[in-house]
Amino acid sequence: MGVTQPIARHLLRAKDLADGRYVEPLNVDDLARAAGLSRAHFSRAFRAAFGESPHAYLLTRRLERAAALLRYTDRTVADICMAVGLESVGSFTTSFKRSYGKTPTEYRASFPPAAVYARVPECTLRFYGRASAGTHNRARLEKTPADPDQ
Repeated sequence: MGVTQPIARHLLRAKDLADGRYVEPLNVDDLARAAGLSRAHFSRAFRAAFGESPHAYLLTRRLERAAALLRYTDRTVADICMAVGLESVGSFTTSFKRSYGKTPTEYRASFPPAAVYARVPECTLRFYGRASAGTHNRARLEKTPADPDQ
């Protein structure tokens, strides 16, 4: 029974970069630079440590964020594609379908509309939730002169 080796800090630095800045136009060269390794050596070490290539890891982060945006917003598929750091809607759709088994549009349709998730601040709910509050404020505003000299 072997002891697993701790993951090297330089690989964790690159992984953290992919996790935190996936929206930016990052590529494997950027991640390798963050780890201080050549592209080829970095790719081999990353795959050995995390079980997938750096490119696949970065794409997975982007697709996970895109899935959340599809579920909880009504932004267009093209807008979401760009918002997660991808540049081609066609490639995004293909990758998304490969990962989730549905196109982005089909995936969105399988969830309640984004309006269901719209959050209204509690103070607004309290203010408009009381019938007397609106009437009271309206009456007070009608009595208040527009010109302070009146």
